[in-house]
Amino acid sequence: MGRDRANDNMTGDSQLVESALAGKQSAFRALYDRYQRQIYALVGSMAGPGEDVHDIVQEAFIRAFRSLKNFKGRSSFYTWLYRIAINAATDYRRIQARQSRYRSARPLEEIDRGATQIVAPESDNPEADLYRGELSELMNRALKTLSDDHRQVIVLREIGGLSYQEIAEVTETTVGTVMSRLHYGRRKLAETLRKWDVLGPDA
Repeated sequence: MGRDRANDNMTGDSQLVESALAGKQSAFRALYDRYQRQIYALVGSMAGPGEDVHDIVQEAFIRAFRSLKNFKGRSSFYTWLYRIAINAATDYRRIQARQSRYRSARPLEEIDRGATQIVAPESDNPEADLYRGELSELMNRALKTLSDDHRQVIVLREIGGLSYQEIAEVTETTVGTVMSRLHYGRRKLAETLRKWDVLGPDA
């Protein structure tokens, strides 16, 4: 995403947040439409085996809707939303670790005050296939070999397109930590892909 477009989105996001807080249901739906595919890609690349990406994405948007009044605009809306999505995925994994099977106890047909049902992106839309198209099944498997911290920064950078500063805001770390994790994560990915004969020795 170019910086001009990002700035335009930030301005538009602020207006939509204000409208949503004023009770305009279509405003939050517009925010969902703007970022659903990025959040699906983020969660899809972070999710572990057996995790329901759709459930996690639903939970992330529910949390965002309910916490909207706490969004102060100190960061961009999408970095705030990414942080919520990461926390939702992390919480899901903790629950799954304690239970042999995890099932959402509440089907999401609408978001609280009558917002439109959240549905998975259409498969014939190129953006909806972001993580499937850009990260092959093998690459996705390789990502799963990384720790959560290293996988997060790579996904946010390579899939989310966030800057180092934005990633630092999402992960609540420093730019130096982000750069260090990216360097290590990319190196480990390359080692894994070479081991699987996906990359040549000089890649």
